[in-house]
Amino acid sequence: MPEADSMSQVLFYYSTLPRIAMACLCGAALGLSGALLQRVLRNPIAEPSTLGISAGAQLALGATTIYAPGLLDLSREGVALAGGLAAMLLVLALSWRQGLRPVSVVLAGLVVGLTCGALSATLIQLNGEYLISLFIWGGGSLSQQGWGSVLALAPRLALGILAAALLLRPLTVLGLDDTAARSLGVALHATRLGILLLSVWLAASVVSLVGIIGFVGLAAPAFVRLAGARSPLWSPVMGAALLLLADTLTGTVPILGDDLVPTGAMTALLGGPMLLWMLPRLHALSGPADRGTGSGAGGRRSARPWLLIAALAAVLPLLCWVVLAAGAGDDFRELLPWRWPRLVAALAAGAMLGASGTVLQRLTGNPMASPEVLGISSGAGLGLAVLVLSVAAPGRLEQLGATTLGAALALAVMLLLARRGGFAPERMLLAGVALAATCGAALTVIMSSGNPRAFQLLGWLTGSTYSVEAPDALLAAGFAVIPLLLVAPLAARWLEILPLGETAARGLGIAIAPVRLCLILLAAVLSAAATLIVGPLSFAGLMAPHLARLIGLHRPLPQLAGAVLIGALLMGLSDWLSRSIAFPYQLPVGLFATLIGGPYLMWLLARPPGGRQGR
Repeated sequence: MPEADSMSQVLFYYSTLPRIAMACLCGAALGLSGALLQRVLRNPIAEPSTLGISAGAQLALGATTIYAPGLLDLSREGVALAGGLAAMLLVLALSWRQGLRPVSVVLAGLVVGLTCGALSATLIQLNGEYLISLFIWGGGSLSQQGWGSVLALAPRLALGILAAALLLRPLTVLGLDDTAARSLGVALHATRLGILLLSVWLAASVVSLVGIIGFVGLAAPAFVRLAGARSPLWSPVMGAALLLLADTLTGTVPILGDDLVPTGAMTALLGGPMLLWMLPRLHALSGPADRGTGSGAGGRRSARPWLLIAALAAVLPLLCWVVLAAGAGDDFRELLPWRWPRLVAALAAGAMLGASGTVLQRLTGNPMASPEVLGISSGAGLGLAVLVLSVAAPGRLEQLGATTLGAALALAVMLLLARRGGFAPERMLLAGVALAATCGAALTVIMSSGNPRAFQLLGWLTGSTYSVEAPDALLAAGFAVIPLLLVAPLAARWLEILPLGETAARGLGIAIAPVRLCLILLAAVLSAAATLIVGPLSFAGLMAPHLARLIGLHRPLPQLAGAVLIGALLMGLSDWLSRSIAFPYQLPVGLFATLIGGPYLMWLLARPPGGRQGR
């Protein structure tokens, strides 16, 4: 009994107390970082997670752990700071031409964060199953085995609070417009840069020690404002209380049996809905949203659209021959049974994503809508995750049913939120990416359960087609052909009329509710089947309709056909390059498509507001 008491005391002193102290310190650091970012950017939903800072720091730490571990011995914090700062600079560059408008900044940050997260997951997968612990750590674990981390973070937080106290006057002045701030003697660029560096440093310090803990920096300043306090120095106090409460609930509320769940994953799971709740508060700050349409009426128009489609169709068999025969030599017959299922599955997934993206862009009147950006693919992934943990060996049809249900629910939530916001494009995108972040956090919670079956989800996250066999490929091709050839052309008239508005659509004999339901189900089934093959973040559903419009295909049926062919070509090319560019190693096809699609989406965000309008 005395030995048991002694062990309990040791655990309390070296594990429980340091964890409590770490929760308070991390919460305070993130609360202060979020308050500073919100002040300097005049953005009520800016914080390290929504601006991609935490994800950039985690990517830098993961890549350094794998490829240059010696740098971590020099300065783990320095590596995290470099990654977070690079992500922050990228976000500012993407939103600079929009004048750092709140919605533009946060949307760019969330896209950068999702892309960095996909790259981190891929690095982990490509370097063995033993690195799953790195993924779980990245979910934000406050577990402690001593006082070292506490003693490392405490002086940094003290310096941060002291610096923030000295910057109170400039912070107050920065809340005014730039002209007023200059007239009061504030050096705008130098002050903003200094405050941004301080914010990124605080966030990077937390990431380097415990991983990503999301949305505390969003919630703490929000609750401080709701309580009536004006000083940002109250945010560290609120952040400490919130994270300590979340950590306590994580340890006491059963979620996945007796398994421990990273606290950061739990805060992200709660923070995504909070971000959705706060979106209406952006109205006064963001200005009028740019109303685009999925019809893409602007730009060049082809006089012979079907000739262009025939040319695209002619390129497809040529690509198939290159993908199947490249590098095979005399081993073509032996390699063919391994290559063609992957190729067929990738082509089918690309075609379905292209069709789904076209339907979504026309249905929502939003030229940047796609299954990946609106969180539909992530919803499909969450449905798959629940099935994998519930059923020992689910078949493909069961997986398709689960992913379809998840995608349909995500799309329904998305459209409900969009309708309340008047279908404003940027609000829709922001809500979609927040929904994707929430589903991603739920996936992290599930993968942290320790269940061996959860690891296969990591391969799915990166869009690996390694395990695709002939029956899977034929099933994917069937699901691509049936809705694309039989259902989608019948919907062409609906897609032509719906962007005109409800009044015009009813006047032309369209039953709005049933038609929208049919289109939602079509988009959900296509998204779910494609997501099952190439993962949640390929961006083919965004790029294919855009590229179809760029070559002059604007009418619904030609654009749909062009997007289907372009999506298939993109994913087929990605499949070939993913196994060739780093030979003998093979990159997941979903990752390779993300490496193309992520920068493409960032380029769209960086364009002037008028450049994104569809008509």
